[in-house]
Parts: sequence; structure tokens; C-alpha cells
Amino acid sequence: MNQDIYVVVEHLRGQVSDISYVMLAAARVLAQGTGGSVVAVLLGHNAGELAGDLAADRVLYVEHAALANFTSDAYLTALSALLSEQGPRAVLLGHTSIGSDVASGLSVRLGLPLVSQCLRVSEDGKFVSQICGGKIMAEGDLPEPTALVTVVPGGYKPEEGQSPAAPEVTPVAAPALEGLRVSLAGYVEPEAGDVDISKEPILISVGRGIQNEDNLELAQELAEALGGVVCSSRPVVDQGWLPTSRMVGKSGQKVKPKLYLALGISGAPEHVEAITDSEMIIAINTDPNAPIFDIAKYGAEIDMTDLMEVLTELVEEAKGG
Repeated sequence: MNQDIYVVVEHLRGQVSDISYVMLAAARVLAQGTGGSVVAVLLGHNAGELAGDLAADRVLYVEHAALANFTSDAYLTALSALLSEQGPRAVLLGHTSIGSDVASGLSVRLGLPLVSQCLRVSEDGKFVSQICGGKIMAEGDLPEPTALVTVVPGGYKPEEGQSPAAPEVTPVAAPALEGLRVSLAGYVEPEAGDVDISKEPILISVGRGIQNEDNLELAQELAEALGGVVCSSRPVVDQGWLPTSRMVGKSGQKVKPKLYLALGISGAPEHVEAITDSEMIIAINTDPNAPIFDIAKYGAEIDMTDLMEVLTELVEEAKGG
């Protein structure tokens, strides 16, 4: 076993996901304690340029046509071979649909312990994970000798895992990847929506706390007063109250407005990951322990339905003055 911290780089369609940079920032903290290096593991095909801004001491690049697009079958085969040979102190993966799929498979194949939903780590090898939707924080020591860790957004900023200087890239031969059971048939693009929320400067986002569809009118009035657009977390779209084009989150849109007003949104990792680039996040929630408050600059513990109408009136008065 070595003392290096490995980070499995998550990327999709030619772009490195923000969670990869968050993991690199966390890896740097762990490596300071172990005395090892931060090693990014990049799997792909003609994807070497994606290593250019990774804040890693070095990059292990596994090149193969079967790795051009993510499939759990190919990733598990490639990573199992690499990790069995290298034996790093810890392996970080995103707590995403991709990372969780791979991490659970690696845990079974290699017999390694798995720490999930990790928010922060410390130099002495301790972790803090958020469970039950972020309402409970679990702390502990990373298991030895090698621990698999899935990382959620919010504990570190993506820019902390980026570097202006390109790291050293070391090619690694891929194992045999023939006869895989799963392949990518293609991407299904969502239908174009009435607005592109990813380009809007002001977003009024509603969550489960909206309670019923009729209250969306209050959110729309507030959005009009602020010159913004209404969007939502997944539960609202699942109810059919807003179209999919208005959904913010891992399975929806990633946004970076100047103002993100989160109304009645708890702050699940899948949602937080999509809003971390917002210039200002203001959270309104009745639960003082809601994880959305961990990333918000300002917040209030109040029922959103009690606030929206009053806030709309105050904004209108300010504009009139």
C-alpha cells in the first residue's frame, strides 16, 4: 500500500465535471496528512487534454476506445486492475450516478470498505459524511489500508481543485476490455424549454416546501418583481407542476446565476452540485438544519409561503421608490 490519494476524474462529453475538482481539493487535504501525492485517474479515449487544469501531482491516463463514454462495465474493469496493482491510501469518486455506480462495484470486486456522501476530510484521515438528506453528520476515521470514498459537493469549491499549470501525465496500459456487457447507444437530449435557466441571472427556485401547485403563483409574482425566472428542484417537476426544462440538479440543469433564491429546498447533494457556481445563494427553509444553509450566504428560517407575498410587496415598493 502507498500513501497516495487517488481521484477518479468524472467527465462527460468532453468536459470535466465540477465534482472532480471538488475531489481534488479534498485529496490535497488528505495527502498533506499521509505525505503522499494527489493522483488523478483519467479514463477515456482521445481525452488527454482534459488533464490540463487538474490540481494533481500527476495524472494516470488510461486510454482505450471502450472508455470513450462512461459505462460501469468498462470503468470497473479498468479501475479494478489499476487499484489492485497500486494500492493507494484512498480513492475518491463523486457521489453521483456515475461515481456511486463505480464505487459500489469496486467495493464488491476488491473487497474494499466504502465511505459514502463524504462532505469534508481532515489531514489526520477523518471524514464527515452527510446522511439522511444532510440532516445528520457522521464522523469517523477512514478505514485502512485502502478506503473508497464518494464525495458530495459543498465541502470545497471547484476552483480549489484547479491549477493553471498542467500536471505530469503518465499513460497506463488498459486491461483487456473486450466482451463488455454494456455499451452506450447514444444520448437522449431533453426537449427545448420555454426558457434556458442556465443563462438566467436571477432564479427563484422552489422545492418541496411549496406545498401545492397553487403557491407557484406566489413564486411567479416574486420572480416578476425581481426580474427573474421560476425554477425548481426535482420534487416539483415530478409532481408535474413545472416542466423538466425548469429543473435544477444533477438530472436537470446546472446553473450559475447572480442570485439563486432557494425557497423550501433542503439541499440534497444532487441539487447542490448544480448551483455551486451561483454568485449568491439565499436560502429560505423551516428546518434550521437543512444542508442548503451550509452553502448559502444568507438564510432565514421561515415558511416560504409566509414570506413570498410580503417580499414581493417590499420589492415593488423599493422599485417604486
